[in-house]
Amino acid sequence: MLAFPKLRFIQARMIGTRRSVRLAIKATAIDEHDFPSLRSTNTNRKGSKGDQESTDDSSLSSLEDDARSQKGEQIGDDDFTQPPAKSQRRKRQPKPEPVYVIPDVERKATTFKGRLGYACLNTVLRNKKPASESIFCSRTCRLDSIAKNGLDWVKDLGRKNVEDLITMIQWNEDHHIRFLRVSSEMFPFASHAIHGYNLEYCAPLLARVGLLANKYGHRLTTHPGQYTQLGSPRPEVVQSAVRELRYHCELLDRMGVGIDGVMIVHGGGVYDDKGATLERIKKTITEVLPENVRNRLVLENDELCYNAEDLLPLCEELDVPLVFDYHHDSLNPSSIPPSAIIKRANSIFARRGIKPKQHLSEPRPGAETLMERRAHADRCESLPMDLPDDMDLMIEAKDKEQAVLHLYRMYDLHPVDHSSLRPPDENQTKETKGRKSNKKGRAAQKSVDNGDTETSQVVDDEPPRKRRKASKVTILAVETTSQTEAIASTVA
Repeated sequence: MLAFPKLRFIQARMIGTRRSVRLAIKATAIDEHDFPSLRSTNTNRKGSKGDQESTDDSSLSSLEDDARSQKGEQIGDDDFTQPPAKSQRRKRQPKPEPVYVIPDVERKATTFKGRLGYACLNTVLRNKKPASESIFCSRTCRLDSIAKNGLDWVKDLGRKNVEDLITMIQWNEDHHIRFLRVSSEMFPFASHAIHGYNLEYCAPLLARVGLLANKYGHRLTTHPGQYTQLGSPRPEVVQSAVRELRYHCELLDRMGVGIDGVMIVHGGGVYDDKGATLERIKKTITEVLPENVRNRLVLENDELCYNAEDLLPLCEELDVPLVFDYHHDSLNPSSIPPSAIIKRANSIFARRGIKPKQHLSEPRPGAETLMERRAHADRCESLPMDLPDDMDLMIEAKDKEQAVLHLYRMYDLHPVDHSSLRPPDENQTKETKGRKSNKKGRAAQKSVDNGDTETSQVVDDEPPRKRRKASKVTILAVETTSQTEAIASTVA
């Protein structure tokens, strides 16, 4: 009887046929690489009965040699069988695009001559196959990945995001799209209180982005998330928001983006006293924000807390532009009509020498309640009636660049390359792809109620495609205090 070093509590009898030996080894999950001679005897299964018995004998002898070798015993050169080298994985070739059937669109007329843009992600580039060919700018990670892989690994994610941004800008130019919101996840955790870092290491690459955008006349903007709370009563939350704005400002500055490269934020929570919160927002803007950050700041009306009428007096007093969101205004309307709001808002843009911009989105089909109507539809089916002729309009739709091309076709705004089109989803539901489930929402609310200090947010830059399993969804761990307050203000 021969004892194998890697067999735990089991011994294989070196008696019988090769099959019984193989079964004994297989039963103990031993890889054939541990016994190369066993694999070599398996290359020829066919033969006579005499050949079979001879092979069995040689198998047992070879297995004895393998066992002696693993024990450190001397084996002659003639007795050693070299395992074959591992074959390297062959790189997958890009898959050709399928032939899409693109339905016609309803033709409409407009006098609009401005730029239409989309936010953060290009679905055509993101969905390239194989996945190694995918192009997107929102690679991110979790906090524990920083501890595991180091900060240089995190910075490399940012470098790859910037490289892909260059590709996106060129794609946009080729398809007559000259307005883009840059993803806030370009540099993961750059504004973090502990793990934060500046963007000096990526300055040359960011300068290339700006040169390309300026060459083509593209407008690049950013939109820090809902956890950027300028009116929070907690100083640490305000400081977190200031760090986030500093990061976005540095991103735009290093790209050499001009004054049209604005940073859009919402008013945030009301904290049981809207008037007092507006005063805190005013104080943060005038006394806390650095001048270069304030110069890029614009406010936007939201669908829950602050309508355009709430923010307009503050914006006029501080000379901070107001971005008017049509969808939010329909859910949280002002007492004055949109045309009057837009006229007053555009006056601020004019005084500051900034190109006016607005946001457009539509609720999803079948949405009835306020929470359902908040979700953005895949595409917009019309331009607003009050839209000025010469301004920039950000299309906030789930189909991203496809929503822009859809409007191009409807209003004959620009030529459209048919090969770049993708068909719309014929079975839209009132739920968005990727919107948090009620279970997750309850868990988030529970963490707020319990005062938990850590929370996570699913990145909303995913393309309109079938969601991956939850274990594969990219998660962004965001700043603790500000995110918690943002959730609290939203559900209040």
